Amino acid sequence: MASKNQGSTPRALVIEDIKVDSVIILRMLEKLNCEATVARNGKEAVDLFLKGKTFDIVLSDQDMPIMTGPEAVVKIRAMGATQVKIVGVSADFGGMEAFMQAGADVFVPKPIIFETLESMLQEVIQKKNMHG
Repeated sequence: MASKNQGSTPRALVIEDIKVDSVIILRMLEKLNCEATVARNGKEAVDLFLKGKTFDIVLSDQDMPIMTGPEAVVKIRAMGATQVKIVGVSADFGGMEAFMQAGADVFVPKPIIFETLESMLQEVIQKKNMHG
């Protein structure tokens, strides 16, 4: 039985070790009617994918304890998660290269601006609606 939310509510994964940063992103996602999950590091994010969780968009910080954002992106992509839009986020502009080499779709400098997040989500929703 299909849930009534299927296809309508985008699911986001926020990989961020700094609580304040994750709360700010979560509030923005909430305003955009997005269902969000938080992982405090790359390993927690990879574990969610290993458990079979699926997301439409992943917003990943770069430098975190245990496993960095780019390391998590490599592992997530290696698991076959090719449909999920992965956004690398960092205050370090050197992070762009690390994320793009790891397989991220796009890089956004910190702090994320609401309008930027909104337009990325719109892209994800349109793609999701086109593909079923």
